[in-house]
Amino acid sequence: MTKLILIIVAVSYLLGSIPFGYLLVRVFRGQDVRKTGSGNIGATNVARTGSKGLAIATLLLDALKGYAAVAFAFWLAGTHRFADQVTTNLYDQSTQTMDSHTVFLLAALAAFVAILGHMFTVWLRFKGGKGAATAAGSFIALAPRAMLVAIVLFVLIVALTRYVSLGSIVAFGVAFPLCFWWLGPAERITAPILLLIAASSLLIILRHKDNIRRLLAGTENRFR
Repeated sequence: MTKLILIIVAVSYLLGSIPFGYLLVRVFRGQDVRKTGSGNIGATNVARTGSKGLAIATLLLDALKGYAAVAFAFWLAGTHRFADQVTTNLYDQSTQTMDSHTVFLLAALAAFVAILGHMFTVWLRFKGGKGAATAAGSFIALAPRAMLVAIVLFVLIVALTRYVSLGSIVAFGVAFPLCFWWLGPAERITAPILLLIAASSLLIILRHKDNIRRLLAGTENRFR
């Protein structure tokens, strides 16, 4: 079990840490996105370089790496290749597959680590983005129904206020855990899984602390 967890953590972190925004702007515009606007490597700041195409690509790729991390965890934990005598109690003896609760718990761990990787990427001296797009991709893989509600809420907030940060905080930092608790299957509504999902969402809120200050002060930039 330890080996399985270490592999999922390592792969999820490395996937999450790929700084797509930085790489795309560096390759296609010869600029360092960290010297533009907020200095963030996410899609919103990439758009401030003058290329909405690169911003859209950054958004999709950042979401995809989060989705890929969770999908990998689901696939790997769903196999029996890492079963041993210590962890056989986690497996259905008739099928030699890990029980669904444990698989989902490991997938939730993958989501948390992928988001952490985006925020603290090893490739940029542990300075990264705010994790909203990566969280969105991870959460879609974890709980698509709950995430659908969160995405609709995000779109509505951004459309009405033009504040991407506010949409991210409310939808992914606050609404998603509540939607998961409300819509998730009963066997997945357990303390360890809820704790990992809440921790993932809390990361989003904490990384937006400067945005929260600007929102309260009325100085936050609106999306145009």
